[in-house]
Amino acid sequence: MGDIRWPKRLDRPRQPIDTYPMEHVGGCHCGNIRIQVRLTAPPADMRVRSCACSFCRSHGTRTVSDPAGQAGLWVSDWALVAKYRFGSRTADYLLCRQCGVYVGAVCETPSGPRAVINTLCLSDRADFVQEAARTDHDGETVAERLARREANWMPLVVRHGGT
Repeated sequence: MGDIRWPKRLDRPRQPIDTYPMEHVGGCHCGNIRIQVRLTAPPADMRVRSCACSFCRSHGTRTVSDPAGQAGLWVSDWALVAKYRFGSRTADYLLCRQCGVYVGAVCETPSGPRAVINTLCLSDRADFVQEAARTDHDGETVAERLARREANWMPLVVRHGGT
């Protein structure tokens, strides 16, 4: 699987993210990473997950994805983004090097980039009220893992230049 091609830096300064119904925004604490999530159901109806892996347990994650939705990602300075890979090395877990916030995980699939977003980095995080379902993906082959992500994670758009 090929890596996602990340830009080094945005060409334009930060701009506000426009919001629409069923859209949720957030990002890291310092503002270097910004997230926009479009979901097809209200936050209270969205299934929230917390993977059983050591990374997710250490970060207390509460992730959400909507295969019919979309995630948007803006980064002011990519040099301040840590892309951590572990285990099968099939996904980048995005953390801000400046403030330490984990915003989500992304991977490349045959259908294009896919993502899960950590609801704890969204400004309306309290609206995602479902108890996080514990998932355990140990024992999956790489092919099974990528197929699951392609089917269950949401399409990702990496926004360039604030657009």
